[in-house]
Amino acid sequence: MAGVTDLAARYPMLASLDGPAPLHDMDDAALAALAEEMRQAIIATVSTTGGHLGSSLGTIELSIALHAELNSPRDRILWDVGHQAYGHKLLTGRLGEFGTLRQHDGLSGFLRRAESEHDIMGAGHASTSISYAVGLAEAMRITGRRDRRVVAVIGDGAMTGGMAYEGLNQAGHLQSPLTVVLNDNGMSISENVGALAGLLQRARLDPTLTKVRGELDKGLRKVPGLGSLGESLSNATKALFVPGQLFEALGFAYLGPIDGHDIHAVRGALQRTTDLQRPVLLHLHTQKGHGYAPAESDREAMHGSGPFSVDSGRAARPSAPAAPSYTEVFGRALLAEAEADPRVVAITAAMPKGTGTNFIADRFPERTYDVGIAEQHGVVFAAGLAIAGYRPVCAIYSTFLQRAYDPIVHDVALQGLPVVFAIDRGGLVGDDGPTHHGIFDIGYLRPLPGMVVMAPKDEAELVHMLHTALRLDGPSALRYPRGNGVGVPLPDRPEVLPVGKAEVLAEGSRVALVGYGYGVQVALDAAGIVSESLGVPPTVVNARFAKPLDIDLLREIAESHDVVVTIEDHALQGGFGSAVVEALPGCRASIARIGIPDHFIEHGRRDLLLAEAGITPAATAAAALAALGDRAIG
Repeated sequence: MAGVTDLAARYPMLASLDGPAPLHDMDDAALAALAEEMRQAIIATVSTTGGHLGSSLGTIELSIALHAELNSPRDRILWDVGHQAYGHKLLTGRLGEFGTLRQHDGLSGFLRRAESEHDIMGAGHASTSISYAVGLAEAMRITGRRDRRVVAVIGDGAMTGGMAYEGLNQAGHLQSPLTVVLNDNGMSISENVGALAGLLQRARLDPTLTKVRGELDKGLRKVPGLGSLGESLSNATKALFVPGQLFEALGFAYLGPIDGHDIHAVRGALQRTTDLQRPVLLHLHTQKGHGYAPAESDREAMHGSGPFSVDSGRAARPSAPAAPSYTEVFGRALLAEAEADPRVVAITAAMPKGTGTNFIADRFPERTYDVGIAEQHGVVFAAGLAIAGYRPVCAIYSTFLQRAYDPIVHDVALQGLPVVFAIDRGGLVGDDGPTHHGIFDIGYLRPLPGMVVMAPKDEAELVHMLHTALRLDGPSALRYPRGNGVGVPLPDRPEVLPVGKAEVLAEGSRVALVGYGYGVQVALDAAGIVSESLGVPPTVVNARFAKPLDIDLLREIAESHDVVVTIEDHALQGGFGSAVVEALPGCRASIARIGIPDHFIEHGRRDLLLAEAGITPAATAAAALAALGDRAIG
């Protein structure tokens, strides 16, 4: 991290800020100079740490305008998701720590209430800011604090999520005095999809429509004698030219579209919203990656980048990995299944490349659906396809699938429909931190009657599990981690695995190491340590299934071994180890469980987080030997 003197030399304006209040007295030229410093600071830092570059570069001027016009934290500025708020961090006194962004024990890549009084809400998932804002505005109304303002900043990608409209609906009903800033850049991670995206794009591509609408609006209101008819005609022109009518129908005053990179214009619009004392939607057009050519030209790659060269924007990549990622293996396997079976369709929620569904989309676009940031809809949509005889595969990150839990229960499991949930990013994901770790999916899926829950030990078994899942008559889920596989050859032909049957990888005695998913590799590596300490090799088991469990095998090893150790990269409460304990009441063996402890895990490199959680070969072996106790001797 750069020293204080170095930071002051490189970013003198930023270094002089201990909070956003000085922005109130800066003129336009000074604010523009500040924006350039912020842009350089963000590019320099993210080139080293990785992070959400494009989204934060696109909101620099907006961040400045908000803090120049409002009095944070007295006024509440809410950033949906928070991945676009690096500028906000810099303006609120965090330049000295900015070099620790997304690093272990450093600044979060999102907003955290514990990190700053200016971080009003913590988030990492989309579409929540408006609901937060309605709650805050209503609390201020109840307590009579009408001199405080509430502003929610939400992207057009997040506006594809249904919760955003639930918040808009209540705000319009309550006539809450809040401002929703719609940061419209045409992107979420990939290009936005859906009817709203098309409506917004219409205004974005032809800004003259806004001018025409404004002139018509003024003219109609000046015509003598039209009265309410003039107002109706005025409203009709909004529907013709910009998407304002949609929001005005929900009870919002609509302002825009406005250039979101024009600080002066944005400040003027924010001033207008103060006078209205009602719900206002301020529609801004911004450019993702604004001011940095590599990020402007490749908006998807620079949405969430790893370290890169500032001069070229090219990733600072290590040598090519020996194995493909689990995501790529899944994507290619799904394509192969679709080629063999015309009933196979893929569904993702704004993450085609992130989930590997881009492979099937390139070959079968008519059988691939990106539903936007709308996981609940995606699951029920899959249920409808399943009822009609298709074999839908919902490819969604573990942390985002949480948002669709009720539809999984009510619309898929309860009805016994053959929907496959391909759960990417199962386990600890690293630098994105607690909002993105996928450590609860076993716990929330395992209780569901009829649900088959499985996890592969390697990339080859992932291919077999997808093939198996697509041949089941009911719902199923397979989880796999972020990152590369272990390097095993992929099968030429996938096989149907026996459901509920585990695999014994090594016969041994005294200690049985039972791994689930990623835990299998940990068990294999721990086996050597245990063998060296005890003088006899342990048994190693690939559980394969968390539901149904291989009860016969588990009972057998629990009666023939002194200790059974379960290993998983999932929360211990309700996870695979819990399932084993439930299945083996009163067994002879002691049972030790390795997994995520009962607290939220912070951000940092995955290997560091696994070590902190004790999910390592050494920790597993130590737990096995500790469970043996006095029996470890002789």
